[in-house]
Amino acid sequence: MVLENLWEKTAVAPPATKILASAQSAYDLVVIGAGFSGCSAALTARDLGASVAVFEAKTIGYGGSGRNVGLVNAGLWTPPDEIEAAIGKREGSHLYNSLSAAPDHVFSLIDRLNIECNARRNGTLHCAHADTGLADLKLRANQLRARGAPVELLDANATRHRVGSDRFKGALFDPRAGTIQPLSYVRGLAKEALIAGADLFENAPVHHVKKTSSGWMVSVGEQVIFAKALLLATNAYLNGLSGLPAPQFTKVGYFQAATRPLEPTWRRSILPGKEGCWDTAMVMSSFRMDGEGRLVIGGVGSLDSIGRGAHLAWAQRKLAYLFPQLAKETLQEAWSGAICMTSDHIPKILEIGTKGYALFGYSGRGIGPGTVFGATAAHALLTGDRQDLPVVPTKAHNEKLTGLKEVYYEAGATLTHMVSAR
Repeated sequence: MVLENLWEKTAVAPPATKILASAQSAYDLVVIGAGFSGCSAALTARDLGASVAVFEAKTIGYGGSGRNVGLVNAGLWTPPDEIEAAIGKREGSHLYNSLSAAPDHVFSLIDRLNIECNARRNGTLHCAHADTGLADLKLRANQLRARGAPVELLDANATRHRVGSDRFKGALFDPRAGTIQPLSYVRGLAKEALIAGADLFENAPVHHVKKTSSGWMVSVGEQVIFAKALLLATNAYLNGLSGLPAPQFTKVGYFQAATRPLEPTWRRSILPGKEGCWDTAMVMSSFRMDGEGRLVIGGVGSLDSIGRGAHLAWAQRKLAYLFPQLAKETLQEAWSGAICMTSDHIPKILEIGTKGYALFGYSGRGIGPGTVFGATAAHALLTGDRQDLPVVPTKAHNEKLTGLKEVYYEAGATLTHMVSAR
């Protein structure tokens, strides 16, 4: 198995970005990070007629955006009742409504801008791995239906036909959702932002920012850029940046592995409707079909850790466990990324100063929330109108024992993968 990101292998070509030496001395908005949030923010800024620069330490989509599973989900991983209990009914309802519409926002952008990213709005399946998981799905279904969501709870037989596997007790089908090639999507957003007049710089890490009386001073290499507003959109990939209060979160690894393109007969029986799937297990896993018929299977864990061997061996066993007809198929490529998680699993907008926001905490659902948070944050920073922000900005967010939590999640995933799917 080759440790190579399949999305990089199959994505559309990246757009030609600007040269740092050509950067202006001042912008209305400076964005740090060229992922879903950063590129969405740049597009919105240009729609508003604002000058905007995006500085990316590596390449477009290098972080979680280009390593994402590619599921465009509606809402959050946390059920809506729990969201309202955590942040209040009014604010929780607003967040739920904002992110329930996230797939509409993503797929309308794809259609309007003609972004080539293997977009399929065929829904997702949240699959129950056990009776306890099915009970959880029933509760979720009731909460979602009470809010008007068109979800459908499937029994074991219906799930078997949709998935092509008899390993699940049932599933929750959400027709609002879908799948994309995530790196192609973020490259498409970046391309359109550039066409619209945004300045986007790759391999341009911001190493220091400073609040001034008139805005922000941003140091990139040997250059100093001035900005009226600043958006930090690095999520889990904040490295080497000084001058700001660092957002606090737990960084959790998530890896994926892919088969070769499957034979046509297998494609007709495995996920024939091409839904994206994940399960209810405590150590979650996901699986989906890509645009060329590869089965992509993923789970919690980092391939940069000592647990790499256990994770990859589990993925091979899990493939055969779910789909015995693929028992002789060898997974070809594998890659991993990092999820930015908060203790309540609710995304955050942190006020880092006057006209300054940091966005983080999508908990593995970067596509919909990232696109929406980036767009609304740019609008709020440039216009002063905050009513469309999915959550109320906070001046401080504290997370306890993040280092221990990161070790706990990785160790738990490694131990689980050593013994499961056997």
